Amino acid sequence: MRIGGSQTWEAVFLFIPLNQRMRSLGEGKMESMDIKELTETMNGFVRSKGWYAADSKRPQTPRNLAISLSLEASEVLEHFQWQSELGDKDDLADELADVTLYLLQLASVTGIDLEQAVLKKLETNNSRQWDTDSGASSRRVPGKG
Repeated sequence: MRIGGSQTWEAVFLFIPLNQRMRSLGEGKMESMDIKELTETMNGFVRSKGWYAADSKRPQTPRNLAISLSLEASEVLEHFQWQSELGDKDDLADELADVTLYLLQLASVTGIDLEQAVLKKLETNNSRQWDTDSGASSRRVPGKG
């Protein structure tokens, strides 16, 4: 989508402060964004903190992002440790959001189109043979995809 001359919406979007981009829908809900918009918003936040700078104390390398992603995913597990029921849904939502943001950033800095990767993986999974006899804990049949 063009906005006067050669500027694109995406280029302008990154310069709009986060709180202005996220329009409230009331009751604490925010407007929906697709993967590309979420990635742009996340990158804008990281840039605003200076974390992409060469001298950053938080270098945003694939290695560091993968470590952070794993640490945040482990925090998701804490919500289920020693209990079978979910405690605080809002706290879990925060942890899932952290995981998602690190995943989006890792895909971005490595040049992976996450949306296409997910669609390709879903297509691959759809064509695989799955062992469905084991009930809810279905597993992929070894050697079948």
